[in-house]
Amino acid sequence: MIEALTSVKNPLVQRMRTLKSAKGREAEGQMLIDGEKMIREALGAGLVPGDVLIDEGILAQLNDLIKMLETAGAKLYQVPYRILEAVSDTVTPSGVCASFTPPKKLDLSQPPARIVALDGVQDPGNAGTIWRTADAAGFGGMLLGAGSAEPTNPKVVRATMGSCFRLPAQKVPDLAQALAQLKADGYQIVATSLDGQDIYQRDALGEKIVLVIGSEAHGIRADVLALSDVRLKLPMRGGAESLNAAVAAGIILYELTRGI
Repeated sequence: MIEALTSVKNPLVQRMRTLKSAKGREAEGQMLIDGEKMIREALGAGLVPGDVLIDEGILAQLNDLIKMLETAGAKLYQVPYRILEAVSDTVTPSGVCASFTPPKKLDLSQPPARIVALDGVQDPGNAGTIWRTADAAGFGGMLLGAGSAEPTNPKVVRATMGSCFRLPAQKVPDLAQALAQLKADGYQIVATSLDGQDIYQRDALGEKIVLVIGSEAHGIRADVLALSDVRLKLPMRGGAESLNAAVAAGIILYELTRGI
């Protein structure tokens, strides 16, 4: 059964609006997912839906998705478009958004063999794109240090194109501490650095690695860089001095998986 909501001041609508902020997501224990494709991705990954708002003008176009959501136990509401504008963090909402229980975090007690770590990558688009690329390249998890984008930020979620539902991540208060523990467990810490070795002339790496990507503005913090076993750089053969963080990360992620 689909109920109708008409007021932006409705308590449920107000509660969903709070999911646009990190504080609200933490308080509610839920994340906001916008758009039919991303909602399908979340359902396919086994995430549990909560409340779903659907533009009353497109209900007939979403019969299949509505059945999937009802089967998964979601509560559905038809709303005027202005409510979606109030809840969504996009300029032009897609017509459907939903609250979901977030995916499981990366389990550092049983970490995967290949991990990417972000040190101060604040831009949600860059963080989400690196997450998506790490998933595509076959990495098993992602760490986000202090100063990096929040993993449940709706902009990050959209940029991952669904990879955030499959590739586990965890935000840690002290990235250096987390890396030190992984290093003690036999991981090689591979850092991107302007004074590093040309990645195309690198020595062979072990099976267990953590690739650390720093912010475009400041690079990797000194305490994190000090933990590195290997430092790599991309050669700048033209006039550009640097690359966008997500572009550089994509090249390096794939280069490190070559041959496996």
